[in-house]
Amino acid sequence: MWSFNMIAFVVYPYLALTIFVVGHSYRYLADPFRWNSKSSELLDKGSLRIGILIFHWGIIITFFGHLTGLLTPQWFLDRFGITAQIHEAAALSVGMVIGTMAFVGLILLLGRRFIRPRILATSSLNDIVVLALLLFVVGWGTFNAFFMRYNVLYTIAPWIRGIVTFSPDPELMRPVPWTYKVHILSALTLLGFSPFTRLVHIWSVPITYLVRRFILFRRRAVEIT
Repeated sequence: MWSFNMIAFVVYPYLALTIFVVGHSYRYLADPFRWNSKSSELLDKGSLRIGILIFHWGIIITFFGHLTGLLTPQWFLDRFGITAQIHEAAALSVGMVIGTMAFVGLILLLGRRFIRPRILATSSLNDIVVLALLLFVVGWGTFNAFFMRYNVLYTIAPWIRGIVTFSPDPELMRPVPWTYKVHILSALTLLGFSPFTRLVHIWSVPITYLVRRFILFRRRAVEIT
């Protein structure tokens, strides 16, 4: 009989990641006209500005911080003089600041959905659920950074690298505090749910804007007769 660890930290991650990859690919090909963020900026730009700004900066830095921090083996960092203590301290410090930014931004965005009548009238249940799920994931992660301070370098980090290399060891997750497990499983749920939400716009980041040519506007002279 399979244990909880086997189901939660071997089967479920691959299930969520498979839905993530297949779901986004299928939706891109089959549903191109709804491949967008469904922005409500035109309805109410003022209440969107602060929340969307700090949320996006917080979540983007959090994502790349997790990506580099957890996928980079400690022995590699040791070569550059970055010890496990420095690595952990830096991760926690950045996590507290950036996690708080993303969390506050999400509260503003979710509150905006209920406070502004025009936004509430155009919001779907899916919009509310995805924001609430994001708030849950970010909230647990920020809570862990502030109050749990568990060293993930020799448990969660090698487990994640095992997922990437198709050799996961669920026993690495056995001593991990339950708050971290909730954060991980909810993040995997968010990945699996994302192809069916407005989060598909993560693949449409306008990076080409940084290198595109300038748009020239010329004033037309009007002759007065």
